[in-house]
Amino acid sequence: MEQKKLHSPIRTINPFTNRIEKEFNITDDEQVERKIKKADTAFSSWRKTNFSVRTGIIHKVASLMRERKEQLGRLATIEMGKLLRESIYEVELSANIFDYYADHAEEFLADQKLQTPLGEAFITYDPIGVILSIQPWNFPFYQITRSAAPNLMAGNTMVLKHASNVPQCAQLMEDLFMEAGLPDGVYQNLFIPGSSIDKLAANPLIKGVTLTGSEPAGANIASVAGKYVKKSTLELGGSDPFIILEDADMDKAVETAVYGRMWNAGQVCVSPKRIIVPESKYQNILGKMKAMVAKLKLGDPMNPETDVAPLSSEEAATKVIDQIKRAVEQGAKLEFGGGRPDSKGAFVNPTIITHVSPDMDAYSEEIFGPVLVVYTYKTLDDAIHLANATDYGLGGTVFGTDIKKAKAVAREIDSGMVYINHVTGIAPELPFGGTKNSGYGREQSPAGIYEFVNSKLIRVTSPENLY
Repeated sequence: MEQKKLHSPIRTINPFTNRIEKEFNITDDEQVERKIKKADTAFSSWRKTNFSVRTGIIHKVASLMRERKEQLGRLATIEMGKLLRESIYEVELSANIFDYYADHAEEFLADQKLQTPLGEAFITYDPIGVILSIQPWNFPFYQITRSAAPNLMAGNTMVLKHASNVPQCAQLMEDLFMEAGLPDGVYQNLFIPGSSIDKLAANPLIKGVTLTGSEPAGANIASVAGKYVKKSTLELGGSDPFIILEDADMDKAVETAVYGRMWNAGQVCVSPKRIIVPESKYQNILGKMKAMVAKLKLGDPMNPETDVAPLSSEEAATKVIDQIKRAVEQGAKLEFGGGRPDSKGAFVNPTIITHVSPDMDAYSEEIFGPVLVVYTYKTLDDAIHLANATDYGLGGTVFGTDIKKAKAVAREIDSGMVYINHVTGIAPELPFGGTKNSGYGREQSPAGIYEFVNSKLIRVTSPENLY
């Protein structure tokens, strides 16, 4: 396929072939303003729409996604490179999240009675208006779903600024919403570059902003939202620890760590990026890890036999290679991999690094690729210190057979989520979010629907009993 001259940054470049697949025109300022006004107008009626109607539409979205999971999955793989089976799983997960909120939103948003000695008091939940959703490329359908499902069921309307390299996934989601019967203006996609976000977030018709992305992008959005007194939620980077306890099943722990890290070619905020192992088991674990990584197959993400897909772009692959090289230059030991295969596509070889110390960049920065950084500890206090020695606090894992001990260690990890004997995972009913520089706010679970609603107190009493 011959590459055409580019006029827009909103385009699909297949990371397996590095070929341009499709390009979209940028939504100009006038079109953006019209869309936001349309969303605001749609809010006045959508907020009053019965839950039964909202539920029917959102269930239909879920149904359409399941019916077309192969089509949607292939599109995600073409746009950002992940394994096809991972893309299809993502579509199925997204459908489950839509169903979850369609089933439970009315229950979650029912009036909550408060105990008071006089009269009556309760909390009622009102939608707040147009929500701006800013989402990344690594899970092009799931990222949309996490914000769209609860907010649409709550009665808000939405405009989406998706990542510039997954425009077809963005457009397809809007098309699915329309096909499912969502009223015009309730959910709209904007093809705009990242440089336009500040102006968009400042628009007075935008009442809240939710972002998943990098730490700098999150800090900027939080600043803009704060300036204009708007609610925001942020899900930013992560450097998740994976603590293997002395009593763990070492084969299972290594398998979980390696495959967890290779998920989405390592491009996951909650990927186990720092493997923290007991010093007494270090050589055994490292040997098992090398043997397992050596068997992984890089290749066409559409091929079911492929284990590791390309990264999302040449730029992403170059950045990861630069991080690996810098770590080695600063004194880290390259145990396995570290380069790029002699093939087309944005690939990085699965890599293992050890002997990383606090004075190295790799100790504190997030490596968004198929790279395992292995640390050792002598005592559990050492392991917990290593786990918390990061500015991030998204997820984490503790692996061991003594569940009581594993829970005690998990309580000491400063993060939004800790999984025992499993990499940080995803389920509709479980809250997702972090602390420290990983952001604030929660998505999924009942917590996800309360982020952008007005929790309004209504109090009933008589004048003589007012206090």
